[in-house]
Amino acid sequence: MTREDGVATVTLNRPDKHNAINLAMWEAFGRLMPALAADDSVQVVVFRGPAGGPFSAGADISEFTTLRRTPDDAERYGEALTSGERAIITFPKPTVAMVEGFAIGGGSQVALACDLRLCEPRSRFGITPAKLGIVYALPSTARLVDVVGPAWASYILMTGELVDAATALRIGLVHEVRDDLETRTAELVATLASRAQVSLLGAKALIGKVASGQRVEDDEVRRHYHDSLHSPEYAEGVDAFLAKRAPDFKAARATPAR
Repeated sequence: MTREDGVATVTLNRPDKHNAINLAMWEAFGRLMPALAADDSVQVVVFRGPAGGPFSAGADISEFTTLRRTPDDAERYGEALTSGERAIITFPKPTVAMVEGFAIGGGSQVALACDLRLCEPRSRFGITPAKLGIVYALPSTARLVDVVGPAWASYILMTGELVDAATALRIGLVHEVRDDLETRTAELVATLASRAQVSLLGAKALIGKVASGQRVEDDEVRRHYHDSLHSPEYAEGVDAFLAKRAPDFKAARATPAR
């Protein structure tokens, strides 16, 4: 992992396994994401594979004969996987998946756990439990349904077939398909880092509530309103708008809240 200008970049890098995600990596996500959430210098997290891709070939199947050998082992493995995925989904700050090449199984799972997903024209996506005799976990299935809808979730899970980049864009699996993926991802991340962080934190929290069916304001929602109105970023945003200049939220965050 690297950190630069408020951006933490997590690289899936196991070239001998096409960046397959093993148990240790899922467990590491569970430790890493809370640490990054507590780090005020981190504003955005990017998940990617090494330069040139692929993003990830999915789960490390070689572990299925060892760490998932018995039903009890498989259940514990699944719990660790779900916890790692959940750590990414519930991370309070923006997350971006930059997908070069293919994202299969757990690779698609990590990408789907992110808020925003960009890929290149040659990218392919697939979730393949039907090829392994596995029932995809309910939280992961729910995330897939939330993103692409039940019809396409049915196609992806029941066929196990790969979806190309054009189809992924059409069904909402990715937000953009770009030839200049590195450049565009850097631009998008810079945009996110330049926005009012109090707004991004509030937006992500409220979107999550709405996605889970909530439509009534609660104390947590009202806390986000309060934090916004008492934030130096709010004062800076208003001042910048009235002065017809670009806001400098980074400088505003360095000042005490009023």
